[in-house]
Amino acid sequence: MFDKTIDYYNQHADSFAASTALLDMSALYAEFLPLLKPKGHILDAGCGSGRDASYFKQQGFTVSAFDASQELVNIASINLQQKVELTTFQQLEAQEQYDGIWCCASLLHVAKGELPDVFARLQRAMRPSAVLYVSFKYGTAEREQGGRLFTDLNQELLNMLLATQSSLTLLKSWQTPDIRPERSQESWLNAVITKVAD
Repeated sequence: MFDKTIDYYNQHADSFAASTALLDMSALYAEFLPLLKPKGHILDAGCGSGRDASYFKQQGFTVSAFDASQELVNIASINLQQKVELTTFQQLEAQEQYDGIWCCASLLHVAKGELPDVFARLQRAMRPSAVLYVSFKYGTAEREQGGRLFTDLNQELLNMLLATQSSLTLLKSWQTPDIRPERSQESWLNAVITKVAD
């Protein structure tokens, strides 16, 4: 099913990039960026069109980015004006490399059973005191919709997931409506998480 999700984004990359390019993300940026050291290194994990990574770069941060869709990697590389990696969360091998990791509407395409391993990989990739932002559609289901796999989380499931990681601590979680007008009835779970320094 994960391959099916990648196929979806490869087939709809242009329309997906266009439909999300102008969304106002400022409220989410304001929860994440002030927690990072100036000019720190941010990984945009599952970067899509590179919209957020481009903003972070404009703010003076060092930015790395990856996506699992080759077509979105092509678009993001142009938008970011640097190489974007073609890889998946399950292939992340970095060790204490990033001051911040941004997972905006990307981890929700990871199967629920694979999330503990993926969070362990994210934890290893974070420097001590680094900050992780994640967002999931609010709920408890693992479902296929429109050719894509979705894993929904609520606060309880997020807490259970973080309990599997020895160094990750929740700083804040909150719910927001989808900022796309046609999807305003949908709700998102957002969370800012830090890696506890040894």
